[in-house]
Amino acid sequence: MATIAPSRRVRRTPFSAGVEAAGVKGYTVYNRMLLPTVFESITADYRHLKDHVQVWDVAVERQVEVRGPDAARLMQMLTPRDLRGMLPGQCYYVPMVDETGGMLNDPVAVKLAEDRYWISIADSDLLLWVKAVALGFRLDVLVDEPDVSPLAVQGPKADDLMARVFGEEIRHVRFFRFGWFDFQGRSLAIARSGYSKQGGFEIYVDGTDIGMPLWDALFAAGEDLGVRAGCPNLIERIEGGLLSYGNDMTRDNTPHEAGLGKFCNTHTAVGCIGRDALLRVAKEGPVQQIRPIAIGGDIPPCDRVWPLMAGGKRVGQVTSAARSPDFGVNVAIGMVRMTHWDAGTVLEVETPDGMRPATVQDKFWI
Repeated sequence: MATIAPSRRVRRTPFSAGVEAAGVKGYTVYNRMLLPTVFESITADYRHLKDHVQVWDVAVERQVEVRGPDAARLMQMLTPRDLRGMLPGQCYYVPMVDETGGMLNDPVAVKLAEDRYWISIADSDLLLWVKAVALGFRLDVLVDEPDVSPLAVQGPKADDLMARVFGEEIRHVRFFRFGWFDFQGRSLAIARSGYSKQGGFEIYVDGTDIGMPLWDALFAAGEDLGVRAGCPNLIERIEGGLLSYGNDMTRDNTPHEAGLGKFCNTHTAVGCIGRDALLRVAKEGPVQQIRPIAIGGDIPPCDRVWPLMAGGKRVGQVTSAARSPDFGVNVAIGMVRMTHWDAGTVLEVETPDGMRPATVQDKFWI
């Protein structure tokens, strides 16, 4: 079986020793770091996530720090979401676009202070884009990647585990808000957020030295809760409609095509670099858009784009798909032309194992 060759180009994380001790079976490379993809099996990991609590090494969600007098101006230049009402202590999901309105990333912005933000990014070289914009417009701002590595705690028992390590006050953190909590003399930002629909937290671990002490403390505190190492789960994220940048949408897609129009305040987000292009899109509407798709029959792993067909013509593509144990169907995310995106539309999807029936759904499963 092929393995990933160790290299300085593919970085380990502050939690890699814990991940390896927990028996990780697979990795992908994400922002030039190792991201676990499976421990017991995709299905077993899915079941445990929904029933118990997991600790995820998501240090690959690198931070782009923006700080200085022009920090707020730069942040607004990057996104069509209006950030004027954002307060310190809040997290915003912010589609980030280029001058054509194409998606560059779909990160979570964390406002630490009026003049300081973290952009918690998906897999792309957003740091280089942000630095270029800051330099090109001669903004009074510093842009860099701090030594901050997120550690997620996800699942229905996440509150109980976190309260044992950080105190009962952690339960009062609201969704997409964060607070500062102490661990071994270090103040850490902890947000109620995460890449699952099961609920939980993301701990922004500042400094590699406390990575494993925190990992070990969570496992020691959660033994009777059935805590395990986990990772973002393919099945659960598709059920919940959680998009994967680089898979479900790319720079070729606008936020409206990705179904993220509700996060765009294009008319009021004055200063956004892609605003003019997105105003045209908002007026005319997208010609294709992300839709949940149910696929019949047996399907192989979806490691490539699968064409969606109607009457022998291509009308879209499936980008993520997996068998859902809870819903008894193959759940999928697809980009579908407007002529065929209505719920109930019956299509065919071309998989490596042959054609399969596919039906557009009215909503995601969870």
